[in-house]
Formats: sequence, structure tokens, C-alpha cells
Amino acid sequence: MRKRTEPVALEHERRTASGSPSAGPAAAALDADCRLKQNLCLAGPGPAEPRCAGDAGMKRALGRRKGLCFRLRKILFFVLGLYVAIPFLIKLCPGIQAKLIFLNFVRVPYFIDLKRPQDQGLNHTCNYYLQPEEDVTIGVWHTVPTVWWKNAQGKDQMWYEDALSSSHPIILYLHGNAGTRGGDHRVELYKVLSSLGYHVVTFDYRGWGDSVGTPSERGMTYDALHVFDWIKVRSGDNPVYIWGHSLGTGVATNLVRRLCERETPPDALILESPFTNIREEAKSHPFSVIYRYFPGFDWFFLDPITSSGIQFANDENVKHISCSLLILHAEDDPVVPFQLGRKLYNIAAPSRSFRDFKVQFIPFHSDLGYRHKYIYKSPELPRILRPPPRPNCRASAEPRLLESALGEMCAGELHLGIPGEVGTGTPALSCSPPGSMKASALVPLSSCQPGPPEMRLEREHRFQGRPWQT
Repeated sequence: MRKRTEPVALEHERRTASGSPSAGPAAAALDADCRLKQNLCLAGPGPAEPRCAGDAGMKRALGRRKGLCFRLRKILFFVLGLYVAIPFLIKLCPGIQAKLIFLNFVRVPYFIDLKRPQDQGLNHTCNYYLQPEEDVTIGVWHTVPTVWWKNAQGKDQMWYEDALSSSHPIILYLHGNAGTRGGDHRVELYKVLSSLGYHVVTFDYRGWGDSVGTPSERGMTYDALHVFDWIKVRSGDNPVYIWGHSLGTGVATNLVRRLCERETPPDALILESPFTNIREEAKSHPFSVIYRYFPGFDWFFLDPITSSGIQFANDENVKHISCSLLILHAEDDPVVPFQLGRKLYNIAAPSRSFRDFKVQFIPFHSDLGYRHKYIYKSPELPRILRPPPRPNCRASAEPRLLESALGEMCAGELHLGIPGEVGTGTPALSCSPPGSMKASALVPLSSCQPGPPEMRLEREHRFQGRPWQT
């Protein structure tokens, strides 16, 4: 329209400029017509431009939404594909499952020198290195009782080895998976046990910490056996107790079963947060929640564990153990469910192998918040491990592990000085045949004398009507 009107406008300007008289009325009409056309041209596209801009903005918003939905779909399909692929990957590579069970590559706390236990507040601890097998070296910590703290300053390995023959009992501690012997909660437990008068010997299995070797259940058990024999050579007649925690309970029962089979059992076995067997533990672990109801869960996830030679069959081992047993478990344990510890107790209590020994289960109430690895914080632990001397019994001045937890026999009578469910006041679970002449391997019968008749009647009245709980 502008092109068509442009010659008319130019002609009108020329005529106006020339001052032609004949251009009067015609020029005015032409001028009005030109202005009208120009107004129409200028006003015509005006309303159309905002509509075009709004349509373009809407298209861009829709494009962004479609792009976002597409990316979300891609992420969803990727996660779904990964979720489906992981079971097949684990089935094809059973070594992955073994790594997830041992977690020996997780070394926490980081950046600590295991050769310097004093950096962790253990100024009365010595670092050793033992060699159970060729090409296998394991790092060991030996913490002497706190009462020897000053004497231990600056002493060498030979002094620490000689100290094992003193009159103080010894605890061989077997830690769980992940971390090292320098883990925070483990160090705190060493301090508690040391303050109660015990030597504490602990080590990192092959493949953990600064120990050299490849992890395996057989190798872990052999390492524990080597350290136990190393202790017995130097300890003489001192009591040696084995304490296992979490995955270490599997190593502990493997070790004790082997010791009992060769007729050299330890003086007692303590299991902290134990499970029944590794298959049930893997199925109950929090990490298995997302796959627990996956079709073929056992075939994909549990069978590769067995094919890797990993069993840690506590439920089977306790049937062949002949020494006093104490089980400690927190109700709010998120890693090893509380019911697995109770189930293990229910298997061990009626076992014929324990007919002459005490079996004790002590739960810790969930309100205490001890969870999986903080039972060492319990103020009841010293009372469980070292009770006050009993009347009418000539108690030794040195601590006697588990006397209260496992009970003691005086002149053929069974006493229980045990705390119940810690934090609730309910009775603890225990099992031992009444009248057994070997109910406790920790207190010699010759050191106890029968009390007066009224005391015996009081004891009988106390347990009358309260059956043994199994």
C-alpha cells in the first residue's frame, strides 16, 4: 500500500511546491486521501504484533516444558534401567557382593597413623605386626589396663608382651566391617575395658587398615586364631575372653567353634549386636530395602554371597560351642535388627553344648539410643562385666568377667545377680540347668561357701515361680 501511494504523495508535493492554481481542491482531496491511507497503514499492523509476540512466548514456554519432561523421562528410564541391571551385575560378579559385605576399602577415620595409637588417646597401647601366613601381615594393638598407664610410657613391644602374663584378664576384640582398629567407637570401648582392668588386644583382618592380604571369611578366622594362639603363649593361666561385634561376631563364633573342637576353648564369648547368619543379615540390612521384594531376590543377591564362600553361620556355630556366652544387643539397632540377636539366643540357650555353661541375653532399651555401636556408653556395662563381691564367697580382688551377667554357683546353688533389660528393669533372659556343678567357668566352686539357711531360703523364694526363660 505504501508503494502504491508513494507516487501520489510525490505528485502532490510537486504540485504544491510549484504553486499551480489548478491544484487547489484536487490537492486537498488528494492530501486527505493520502493521510487516511497512511493512518490505515500505520494502524493496521499494530494489534497484530502483540498477538504474535504472545504466541511466540507461549511456544517457547511449551518448548521448555517439553524439554524438561523429556529430560525427566530420560533420567527415570536411566534409574529404572540401573535398578534392573544391578541385580544381574551382582549375579554375574559375586565379588561385588563380597566387597559390600566386608567394606574393607572404607577406612574411617581417614588420615590417621595406625602405628601411633597414642594419637587416638591410647597412651598405654603398643602397635605390633604379626604374620599369620606367608604374604599376610596384620596390624595389632595391645592396650594394657589403665592402672599401668604410667608404667607403660616409653615401653617397647617386649614389655607389652611380658605384661600379658600378669594377673589381669585379657579380651581379644574382633571388630566389624568397614573402618579399622582405630575407629572412634572401637577406641572408646578399649578405654572402657582397660579402665575395668583388662588387657585389650585387637587387630585389623587381612585387607583392613594397614594389614596386608585379601579379605575372606577363612582368612579372617585364621587371623583371629593366630592372634589367640599368640596371646595364649604369653598369657599363661590368665583368662582370655573373646569379644565380637557385628560382622566380628561371625569371626568370633567361627574361632570359638574351632577352639572348642580342639579342646582349648576360651573362658567366655561375648557377642555384641550379633546376627544369625550372613544371609539373614543381608536380607534384613537397610541397604536391601529397595530390593527386598524384587523378584528372585535370593537368587540375585543371597546366592552370590554363598558362592563366594561367605557364611558366618552363627546359628550353626553356637550349637558346637562349649563356654559361657553373653549376648548384648540394642533394641534400636538399625544395622543388625534386634530380633536376629534374640533369635540367636533362642537357638543357643537350649543347645546341648551349653548344658554346663551360662547363656545370657541382655537387651538395651531403644530409649537409650545405643543403636549399633554405642553400647560402650552404658553405665551398666561395668556392672555387667565386673560386679561387686558377693557375700559368703571369697571373691578375688581382680575383676572377673561376666560373674554378674552369667551368674555364679556357690555350693551347688545357682544365683543370678544379673541386670535385666537395661533401661527398663525387666528381667534379662538366661538359661542354665539348675543344679549344674559347672554353671560358671569363671568362678571356682572351691572359693564359695554356702550361706546361712535363711539366706538360702531367701534365694529360693526369690526364684520360686519364675521359670527359666529360653
